[in-house]
Amino acid sequence: MPRPTPPRADVRIDVVTIFPSFFDVLEVSLLGKARGAGILDVRVHDLRDYTHERHRTVDDTPYGGGAGMVMKPEPWGEALDAIAADAAAPVRFVFPSPAGTVFTQKTARSWAAEESHLVFGCGRYEGIDERVFAYASTLGEVSLTSIGDYVLNGGEVAAMAMIEAVGRLVPGVVGNPDSLVEESHEDGLLEYPSFTKPASWRGYDVPEVLLSGHHGRVADWRRDQQVERTRTRRPDLLAD
Repeated sequence: MPRPTPPRADVRIDVVTIFPSFFDVLEVSLLGKARGAGILDVRVHDLRDYTHERHRTVDDTPYGGGAGMVMKPEPWGEALDAIAADAAAPVRFVFPSPAGTVFTQKTARSWAAEESHLVFGCGRYEGIDERVFAYASTLGEVSLTSIGDYVLNGGEVAAMAMIEAVGRLVPGVVGNPDSLVEESHEDGLLEYPSFTKPASWRGYDVPEVLLSGHHGRVADWRRDQQVERTRTRRPDLLAD
């Protein structure tokens, strides 16, 4: 199987949110190490810093009535302006949304390979004023993106998932790049099952073929397991 073309390493990621501390987790694990090493440039912005009144309000009632509140366009406009003014490369603005196109491993690899600057705008309440997306399109490419057919309280969890999915594909973030090739969704199949020592544990044994030392047999077994696992768990991936 040919190895995918590795993405560039010069990736900047900005996040706009009303809960900046949510992204403190980006200081730890592989992404944290990548930030410390200068492989990833991640910047988190508090949307409330772009308000100009005492209560730092970012939401208001919806035109046309209805339940909930909508995020106001003014703070978003100023936040996006500030990020775009400081950008050294074309920007893709990503707004997590259950009404967006579905994010996949293909999306992650495409963004990691083709985008030098990603900006994640995390909505809350009933969402962001629709005009913000139209305005953002004058500053760069815009993607409204969903991580699945369900609804969350805000865009932070979805943004975190996408940041990790994209960030781990940047060269140097994951120590062994071969591990990025042999995993779920890279070739349209789910990943094969993995085992480690001991060979027998509580009555469960490692498949004999993995103990054989025969690399060809191991490769064939793993491929068969990928196909069978995909057929059983995600037959939709085999539809084509």
